[in-house]
Amino acid sequence: MKFSARNVLEGKVKDIKEGSVNVEVVVELAGGQEVVSVITKGSCDNLALEKGKKVYTIMKASSIIVAVD
Repeated sequence: MKFSARNVLEGKVKDIKEGSVNVEVVVELAGGQEVVSVITKGSCDNLALEKGKKVYTIMKASSIIVAVD
């Protein structure tokens, strides 16, 4: 795989919640933290996503929100 984004995290699909148009995919990372993504049902089908499947989350730096407490 080659892509321009620098933020790549490997994990496994923990949960898939299907809506009428989109799917919420919960990815569990090695340390137990989770990343949640909303993708189209078509993309979910094309990727053959299912619980336990190894996946990569890829985030572009301009789409990451930083917060402080």
